[in-house]
Amino acid sequence: MKVVRFKDADSYEPEKGWCRVSLAGGDSVSVEYYEKAPGQASPMHKHENKQVLLVIKGKMKICTEHEEVVLGEMDSAFVDENEPHSGVNIGEEKVVGIDIFIPGRSFDFWRTRSG
Repeated sequence: MKVVRFKDADSYEPEKGWCRVSLAGGDSVSVEYYEKAPGQASPMHKHENKQVLLVIKGKMKICTEHEEVVLGEMDSAFVDENEPHSGVNIGEEKVVGIDIFIPGRSFDFWRTRSG
């Protein structure tokens, strides 16, 4: 077993107002905590991992090339591998959530992403 204490976990801000924290990671799955400030958006992107997005607090709009959906507290969405998507905090408070990636991905995704 590997325990990760939130206060000691690896974290960074891909952009101002957007925080990511690595909660667990491995080849088969990785789990990341995130916070997004009101109006903060991740750019349209894709990756080779399936993704479950869970909104714990706040309201987030998830967009793909073919649809848009608004997730509220405790709502989730599944994004298939290589499916372009983005997320934007459309509420007036910060969004808090969890991302689960299958298989696991490098926590450096947003640090090393180009375009």
